[in-house]
Amino acid sequence: MAQVSGTYDPKFQSVADTLSGLIDSGQDVGASVAIVIEGKPIVDIWAGWMDQEKTRPWERDTITNVWSTTKTVSALAGLMLIDRGLIHEDDPVAKHWPEFAANGKENVTIGHVLSHTSGVPVWEKPITLEEVYDWTTATEKLAGQAPWWEPGTASGYQAMNYGHFIGEVVRRVTGKPLAQFVAEEISGPLNADFQIGAARADYDRISPVISPPPPEPVPGLDPNSVMARAAGSPLIKAGYSKGDAWRGADISAANGHTNARGIARVQSVVSNGGEVDGVRLLSPDTISRIFREYSNGDDLVLGRWVRFGLGYALQSSDIPYIPQEGVAFWGGWGGSLVVNDIDRKSTISFMMNKMNAGTLGNPSSQAIFEAAYDALS
Repeated sequence: MAQVSGTYDPKFQSVADTLSGLIDSGQDVGASVAIVIEGKPIVDIWAGWMDQEKTRPWERDTITNVWSTTKTVSALAGLMLIDRGLIHEDDPVAKHWPEFAANGKENVTIGHVLSHTSGVPVWEKPITLEEVYDWTTATEKLAGQAPWWEPGTASGYQAMNYGHFIGEVVRRVTGKPLAQFVAEEISGPLNADFQIGAARADYDRISPVISPPPPEPVPGLDPNSVMARAAGSPLIKAGYSKGDAWRGADISAANGHTNARGIARVQSVVSNGGEVDGVRLLSPDTISRIFREYSNGDDLVLGRWVRFGLGYALQSSDIPYIPQEGVAFWGGWGGSLVVNDIDRKSTISFMMNKMNAGTLGNPSSQAIFEAAYDALS
């Protein structure tokens, strides 16, 4: 069997065995798994290879681009400002970013943005990736757009602009770009290996993602539907994540670099009552607000059933291997996934380099989480 490195409580032997099997079978190339309970690491393991050619083993400090799992940290930053009383989820975004009120967005709230119910799921076409890299251009374009539907009436996944929405509010309120805020007020205090983008000094330990298969066409998709209109705005290919421009930009919806240990350390703040090792980022009251339901139905962009709370997805029967109550989670393109289980005071994360189709988990993450919950129960 593939060698699994790291440490774990013997109770979670099945998790280590599952990870080893995923590498052995070729379903995964390199991956890491972490489980934190009551703020303490219980599982911290990794296996496989950093590269598709299998020339470099995945190491303890290997990191990778985790795509939309990044959003869980951007959401945490927004929740921290709510906790400090600097913003409120029912505030209009325009209270803090006046230009955002243009073209009928005066009633879009912070809560709508955090819950993907703003009615502004993407940038209006045409938009280039180079324009997204430029913070001023990207946020000015967002501010000038009109919503595609009445805010708050439905979710439409904000795949690439989520971090720009939150980040511009963070910048207006604190004076710090979101990448800086995360570094100085989240990752730094927690000593967590998580960053928006990637510092050049860390390039050598980045495991490049392995591109997923091409997406299957959606039969009978209405070209005027939100899903069709949102596609390719901007066009993103997995390989872009290997470039300097991507790594150097503040794309706090999609270019976080970390491993399972790093993201679990950050997110365990949520599962452990707001505090880890004496570092308090949230109050229990603010954590309870995560579970305020903003939407519960077919997401207009993803085309699947999603239930969104404040900053995170909440459980629904669409993902049966995650418990039905007390969980707040999200994942990334290709299969990475992090789950905060409030009832069990646990955070579970799976980060890998080989991408599969889809956003909310894949067969590998399902296998890992099934093994983890079997052990937890």
